[in-house]
Amino acid sequence: MNTLKQQWFGNIRGDVLAGITVALALIPEAIAFSIIAGVDPMVGLYASITIAIVISIAGGRPGMISAATGAMAVLMVGLVKDYGVEYLFAATILTGIIQFILGIFKVGRFITFVPHSVLTGFVNALAILIFMAQLTHFTGANWIMYAMVAGTLAIIYILPRFFKSVPAPLIAIVIMTIITALLHLDVKTVGDMGNLTSTLPMFHLPNIDWSLNTLMILLPYSFTMALVGLLESLLTATIVDEMTETKSSKNREVRGQGIANFVNGLFGGMGGCAMIGQSVINVKSGGRGRLSTFTAGAFLAILLLLLSGVVKEVPMGALVGVMFMVCIGTFDWSSIKNIARVPRAEAFVMVVTVAIVVYTHDLSIGVMVGVVLSVLHFGWKQTKIRVQANEEQGQKVYRVHGPFFFGSSSRFVDEFNAEADPQEITIDFGGSHIWDNTAVVAIGKVKFKYAKLGKTVHLRGLNEESSRLLEKSGFATVQGHSS
Repeated sequence: MNTLKQQWFGNIRGDVLAGITVALALIPEAIAFSIIAGVDPMVGLYASITIAIVISIAGGRPGMISAATGAMAVLMVGLVKDYGVEYLFAATILTGIIQFILGIFKVGRFITFVPHSVLTGFVNALAILIFMAQLTHFTGANWIMYAMVAGTLAIIYILPRFFKSVPAPLIAIVIMTIITALLHLDVKTVGDMGNLTSTLPMFHLPNIDWSLNTLMILLPYSFTMALVGLLESLLTATIVDEMTETKSSKNREVRGQGIANFVNGLFGGMGGCAMIGQSVINVKSGGRGRLSTFTAGAFLAILLLLLSGVVKEVPMGALVGVMFMVCIGTFDWSSIKNIARVPRAEAFVMVVTVAIVVYTHDLSIGVMVGVVLSVLHFGWKQTKIRVQANEEQGQKVYRVHGPFFFGSSSRFVDEFNAEADPQEITIDFGGSHIWDNTAVVAIGKVKFKYAKLGKTVHLRGLNEESSRLLEKSGFATVQGHSS
């Protein structure tokens, strides 16, 4: 109860003000992602309201913002084009069910298998993508747009030196909106992004043919959306953990994302997940608890219902300036400074991850490739098993050092010279561990080579797990020794 109280009411002022700032920043993003998916702008806004409110209760990472995202939007294009928006709502519901099931099986633990080099590449690539996404707003823009972006950044970085009670990004947005209204400036506003209506998301059961055939249509889309959404959410949660120096429940976050998308689909929203950009805005604006995420969703609903006319007048220059702040704060600048100091393989993985994400605009592909490259590099390093031959009390002993698995089995077999060795040899595994059946087969090959020449091989130094693995494969072992 104390933890729950702290997460909701331990930082009321900071969470509420940060949530309000995030709500304003969510609007153009939600509209843009709706356009990408090929649906009405309100579908993205409804998703941002519903997901933010639900995840604030069900999620495992307090202070993280989840809403409609570009990573999910690009996956929906084909479904909406071929079958319509009602199928999208159904796919979102199914996405939530899949994510919840994955959460029950605790897939959140697998985020620990993402190396730091890949995580850094993910962060840097996302910062670049956010920056690139803002450039479209400068198309056809006049000098006022550039001045407004510069003014917004100046307020964001200078004001906190003198005044910290209210988040600087929120003050910047308010000031720029007032200036735009008073001077009747000719600049692009939120209202130019899409049509905003003063309505709230309502319960809506998708109007589709509920059948096995429909399930087969939805499943490929929903499964992909579920995986991409979880990957981005878990990586974002890890980043917020580091920014706030706190821990989160990854498995609860997985289940929470599932619940949020399930409810979201029933209220006419498109699929969504965690947003690193808005999460960074939230944290840098002082948001730490669940109340900040709830406020973002609830205030966005209030804006649409009561203040849609005001929201339409918010200049895009102010919001672009805020997103530039996100880019600057998200990018890991130390990774550039230290690139010559880290191992070359890790630097290569980071650069490849960034390049693939920026080129494909698909975070999941870049992260997956980065993880695979890291695994291959790790596997290659682990294949360097060492086998040293020594004479001990007149007997030849081969000492094995390093992990013994499928990747090092061939090298292990090549280290033995059965023709030149004496009648009996001993293989000492005191410095090694037998990991898989391929390693067991390799030992069998060595024993067979010696057996054909009428020679005997003794095994010693096996740890308990290695002994059990050998016993299951038919080797007779006694007290960690085998012959």
